Amino acid sequence: MEKISWIKELVKAEQQMEESGLIDMSFGFDADKILVGETIQFLLALKTEFVDSSSAFNELKPSALGRIKIYGIAKTHADFMLFRNGFKMIFSLKGPGQISVRFNFIGTNYIPTPGAAEAQATNVMDEHVVEAKWGAFGELIWTYQNQPVKLEYMVRHYLTLFIKESSK
Repeated sequence: MEKISWIKELVKAEQQMEESGLIDMSFGFDADKILVGETIQFLLALKTEFVDSSSAFNELKPSALGRIKIYGIAKTHADFMLFRNGFKMIFSLKGPGQISVRFNFIGTNYIPTPGAAEAQATNVMDEHVVEAKWGAFGELIWTYQNQPVKLEYMVRHYLTLFIKESSK
């Protein structure tokens, strides 16, 4: 059904043009709308891959301790986070065509002291931003640091990093 959504948009745009009598030169192509939709779809595909990979990890792990849990984030379209041993890796829609990846840990033995910087309580990984770039013929190409990204390798990289960091 998703493969014909662009055709539906063309039909809708043509109907609006016929009804209004005005010619629209951007006929059927709303870049912002496409970008938002594709970003949400990419996040949902990421989540599905992380669910599958985490399930395999949890099944192969002999102990119930240290299993990976995946949570959706309230009031968001497709944001989610991995959670294990107090560590969180958060994937969120930063903006149209931008996905933010952040990793943090809130220590369980942290006792706040007056005047201490709050940053000491939480170790936060630099934010990684995966961005969409327009390619030839309106193709959307997902990139990280201007390099094309393949979903399976991205999942492998971040899940490996998450498991290494959360096992300390």
